[in-house]
Amino acid sequence: MITVNIKRKQQKVMSFTLTGHAESGPYGHDLVCAAVTAVSFGTVNAIEALCNVEPDVELRENGGFLKFITPSAEKEKTDEKIQLLLEGMIVSLQTIEREYHEYIRMNTV
Repeated sequence: MITVNIKRKQQKVMSFTLTGHAESGPYGHDLVCAAVTAVSFGTVNAIEALCNVEPDVELRENGGFLKFITPSAEKEKTDEKIQLLLEGMIVSLQTIEREYHEYIRMNTV
């Protein structure tokens, strides 16, 4: 199972961590894993490219782990963009969770 932990402070997303494997299909054909990976990595890449910030990201070699710490932005408008992209990611992951709840669980801490 993939576990998504979202850490918030005063409604802002401060960080998120993804751990585990969906195991909803054979390796290389796991659609839940592919969807979660595409959404989360797409969000991290969008934040970096569109907001011109370098997020703090940790990955593990064997996969099954992504930790993202929201970068501090000098401009309020940039911070708002980052938060909007993160909220979009959360909505997408919640949609996946609704359909495939046996393979992904989301928590807010």
